[in-house]
Amino acid sequence: MIRVVLAGLWACILTAGTSYGVAYWKENGTTLAQKEEYLDGLQYHKTRPLSIPMVENGSVQGYIVARFVYTVEARTMRQLTIPPEPFVVDEVFRRIYADERLDFRKLARYDLTILTAAVKQRVNERMQADVIQDVLVEDFNYVSKEEFQQKP
Repeated sequence: MIRVVLAGLWACILTAGTSYGVAYWKENGTTLAQKEEYLDGLQYHKTRPLSIPMVENGSVQGYIVARFVYTVEARTMRQLTIPPEPFVVDEVFRRIYADERLDFRKLARYDLTILTAAVKQRVNERMQADVIQDVLVEDFNYVSKEEFQQKP
């Protein structure tokens, strides 16, 4: 009788110990670290579409309609208290609106590489960290004032 009770007690202790060991291994094992490394890549974020007025001879001639994508490391994005999008949008707007070299009638000649590099550098300076990894152009077009006002 005592043997049966001791065998049952031994089986319970062994089962509880094994269950605890498996749960501990699942929580702190190598698979969790591998999963976190996989998820900590780059994240792509799109800005809202921007309409930037092009002023010539004191009046609006049309609008640059643009949309950008910026990349941020996932780990960095989780640590930020302020999202970088407002800074990206503000910097793009300022650069395009104030750029004297931009001929809005001939956008094919505009060097977008200089624009995206300057936006990345300036946003990182303003955020006081290397937050933005890259800035990409998704859409960049000119729409004249007449085309913009036409109704479908």
